Amino acid sequence: MIAINDKIPHHIISYGEIEYLEDKSNALTFEEVKSEDMEGRFQENKKYTPKNYHTGSAYWYRFKIRHLKSSKENWILEFFDQSIHNISLYVPNDSGAYQVRYFGTAYPFNNREYQHKNFTYDIRNDADGVFTYYVRLKSSQSVGAIIVLRNVHWFIKYALNEYLIFGLFYGMVIVFSLYNLLMFFAIKQRQYLYYVLYNLSIGLYEMSSDGIAFQYLWPYSPVWNEYGFGIALFLSSIFGLLFTINFLYVKSKAPKLYKLISLVIALRVIFFICCLFDKHLFSYKLIELIPLVVAWGTGIYILKNRYRPARFFVIGYSFLFLGFLIKIMLLLNVSWLPYGPVTYYSLSFCFVIEMILVSFAIGESIRTLRRKKDKAQKRMIQQLQINEKLQHTLNKELSSLVEERTREVMDKASIIEKQNEEISMMNAMLEKDNQELHLNIEKVTRARVMLDEVDFVEFSKIYPDRETCFKYLSELKWSKGYACRKCANTAYLSGYLPYSRRCTKCGYDESVIAYTIFQNSRIPINKAFYMLYLVYSTKGKISSHKLSEILLIRQSTCWSYNSKMQKILEERKKELKNAGAGGWSKLVLER
Repeated sequence: MIAINDKIPHHIISYGEIEYLEDKSNALTFEEVKSEDMEGRFQENKKYTPKNYHTGSAYWYRFKIRHLKSSKENWILEFFDQSIHNISLYVPNDSGAYQVRYFGTAYPFNNREYQHKNFTYDIRNDADGVFTYYVRLKSSQSVGAIIVLRNVHWFIKYALNEYLIFGLFYGMVIVFSLYNLLMFFAIKQRQYLYYVLYNLSIGLYEMSSDGIAFQYLWPYSPVWNEYGFGIALFLSSIFGLLFTINFLYVKSKAPKLYKLISLVIALRVIFFICCLFDKHLFSYKLIELIPLVVAWGTGIYILKNRYRPARFFVIGYSFLFLGFLIKIMLLLNVSWLPYGPVTYYSLSFCFVIEMILVSFAIGESIRTLRRKKDKAQKRMIQQLQINEKLQHTLNKELSSLVEERTREVMDKASIIEKQNEEISMMNAMLEKDNQELHLNIEKVTRARVMLDEVDFVEFSKIYPDRETCFKYLSELKWSKGYACRKCANTAYLSGYLPYSRRCTKCGYDESVIAYTIFQNSRIPINKAFYMLYLVYSTKGKISSHKLSEILLIRQSTCWSYNSKMQKILEERKKELKNAGAGGWSKLVLER
């Protein structure tokens, strides 16, 4: 039993002062719990503070408080564990009836009487006597039933000091994060970004554990209370290991440890995915000991290999490991461990020390890089000085050699210059002769082709492709100048097809084969040229079978084109009588 006493401003209800009953069915009502049948089922608490060891069960607690009406203080009950999901507090009155009050992270933050991270309730101390209080606690993770009787003055003093410490702690997290973020932007090394994310993840975990996150980050979304600390622990493990890999250069200095850390990261990701489907797994916080031990052991190994910045890293993680062990002992309710602010916030204190020491390690790493850079620069300067001396000696030798060689070259250059002038004159004369010879050969070849009967291979040397044929048709078709067939305009631009012309006035685009014997032709233009040549040179006596054999075109197609060409040949017989070699071109244009 606890007695209200103005001389004792606060009292933690512990050991035999509180009794507990485990409800494995989660079905017991308050009337059943306070009945005489249940009187003997309550067990005396033998730990400093009781815990819900089986998260699937509901736990009932009862304790007695002797009220003192003459007390001049206002008193409250405060539940110290901020992660309890559901608390039902049954408060007695003078007549023996009970009122129920609901607390916990399952309810919006603004439902609380005091806008404080802990769950509090004002006690009515207006009557003398001993009153029995009942508490039903149900949570998806292991929590402690840490219940404290306090007067309001003590509570305000304690709360202000606690929030001041929180402000300093989270302020340090933000300052160190900003410092390392600026280092990342300045140096562009990923280790600083990983350390920033690691710090912020630890800060989020502390806020989730302390209830600060619920108060300031998601006060209207209680569901995040079941996931916030688990997500923060996952991120802190992942970014902590990534920082370890990059800061200690584990991949190059310890390849086997690098593989081990990569495996731990993969397994931690798999476990986190399982937690998302079963949120009760988040309560296995001991799993975080594995990434911590791996990072700590890696630092020790790298330190043995004489990497100086690892010493601060190892010391910092040693403090973090110590804080983690204290937290584990608190979870296991170790009897000899004193409960108080130092032990409760031990992990936070150790994290601050680790954060400071790792910052020293980062600074030492930068100094090491600077020393290596300075040594490299000195060696470079020395080498440059040696190179400069060698270059000066070589320049002198080369200068004398160049002067001597220059005189020889100048003498020969004058002779060569005269020879070049003679060669240039000879080249110009040869170029002129070549052009004339080329034109003569082309004229002779064309004339011979037009007069003699040649095969398709030789004919193709004059008209090898579509481009050559279109060029010839363009010159033939507009030999007397261009005039639009629609508006008689004589100005034109290049059309869409090769060698076609488009009127600048009306936009009419006339193809080079339009209004020629080759219009709408479906055979290659060079073969159509050769067919016309054969028809003209044989005076229309060649058969479609012969054309098909020569041109490798179907006989029916050759017959169609042959008929058309023979008809035009017959119509223009008189005109072609004395036409000579170029007479076949008079068959091309339609009238």
